[in-house]
Amino acid sequence: MAAKRGQIDAAEGGTEDSFTDWLSRGRDGMRKGERTRTGLLIAAARFLAAQPMDRLTVAAICKSAGVAHGTFYLYFPDRHGLVGALLGAFVDRVQARMQAASRLPGDPARNTTAAYMRLFEQEPGLMKCLVVGGDAFPEARAAFQRLNRDWAETVVRAQRRRDPGHARPEAELMRRAYALGGMVDQYLHALHIAADPRIVALSKDRAAVLETLTDIWRKGMSP
Repeated sequence: MAAKRGQIDAAEGGTEDSFTDWLSRGRDGMRKGERTRTGLLIAAARFLAAQPMDRLTVAAICKSAGVAHGTFYLYFPDRHGLVGALLGAFVDRVQARMQAASRLPGDPARNTTAAYMRLFEQEPGLMKCLVVGGDAFPEARAAFQRLNRDWAETVVRAQRRRDPGHARPEAELMRRAYALGGMVDQYLHALHIAADPRIVALSKDRAAVLETLTDIWRKGMSP
């Protein structure tokens, strides 16, 4: 289901509807079981957009989705299974948005950085789950690690295409991609999730923030 939606996003150039709207696409045409499962995912996404992960309970999700408690276990083994499925789909969504941005006219580094910033602005609750949710939910850690791994590999492949004679070895490029991604995550977390007052004050000019983060990627991956 998530993979199919990712293909749709790419064909549309990466639409910017919310994650819950994205999950809801075509729901009315789904079979009853898939519709119920999707409803549980939507309820969890809405819950995590406003509440910390450690407060998520099966009872709260069932109430929000309007299903009986026992129905939940027909689709997920427990709340961890729900989080794993939800964040797996969210990572698919993030990747689709980033990939679509990379194909837009202009500078791919700037376009993908802008798309990632926009995700933090639109979905701070779910981005928080990915970036810092791994302590309580190993499924969140695994989803974030997959996102980081896949994106680092994408960045390195793009660097090789742009500069086939790049002297740095593969391992060095991967280290740089991971380190640069971590720096961007830390900044955007401080801005949109922790609301560090100093970072917020420095980030009033969104265009300037975008240029700073893009420049970090360019310089960090340059020969």
